[in-house]
Amino acid sequence: MGIKIKRRLLDIIFPKFCLNCRKEGSYLCYDCQSLIEISGFHRQYSSQNLDDLYFAADYRNPLIEKTIRCFKYEPFARELAETLSFLIITHFQLMDNKPDFFPLSESGEKTADFIIIPVPLHKKRLKWRGFNQAEELSKELAAFFGLPLFLNCLIRTKETFPQVVLSHQARQENVKGAFSTGNKEIIENNNILLVDDIFTTGSTMEECAGFLKAAGAKKVIGLVVARGWNKPRD
Repeated sequence: MGIKIKRRLLDIIFPKFCLNCRKEGSYLCYDCQSLIEISGFHRQYSSQNLDDLYFAADYRNPLIEKTIRCFKYEPFARELAETLSFLIITHFQLMDNKPDFFPLSESGEKTADFIIIPVPLHKKRLKWRGFNQAEELSKELAAFFGLPLFLNCLIRTKETFPQVVLSHQARQENVKGAFSTGNKEIIENNNILLVDDIFTTGSTMEECAGFLKAAGAKKVIGLVVARGWNKPRD
């Protein structure tokens, strides 16, 4: 049975309802998507290990927060990856000055080569959720950008506490040494788009970028759905 047929059957048995208005048909209907302000502006970001950061929306938007939480936590709406990755894609489409990894034409031509790597989950967390939300977003983005996706270049070696419950300083300690790299021949001398769902303090993404740089990555750029500011929920 094909994937599309399976999805149609599941939609009949377990219909989707918009998380905001409860209209049947999708987890986030078109009208409610329009309530999310997607940024068309980019301000250069850099830190010790990250060379830049792109985000589509502000996590303080209640609908963004609710959507991402339904993606990561119960009911674990895996299909929200398509909706959330669409917000990231729209962010780039709205920009006047496109980044050098954005397709220049319908042929997929780009001015620079990049690969996509998602922030990994620990195996216990993966078993609990059933999927890695960053990986699901990465699959959608890789298909749009026409870039290769690598899933085993970053490995989460240490089980950590959920970042949402920790202070800024505790987050940094929580993820310190929590990752390692594999397939270093893929990382070395490559430009990398590092994908996750939220960027708040940046502790997780900064730690991952550090391991990628140590393995020889030339450039590491973060891509996330939303950036948090005053409410630390990474």
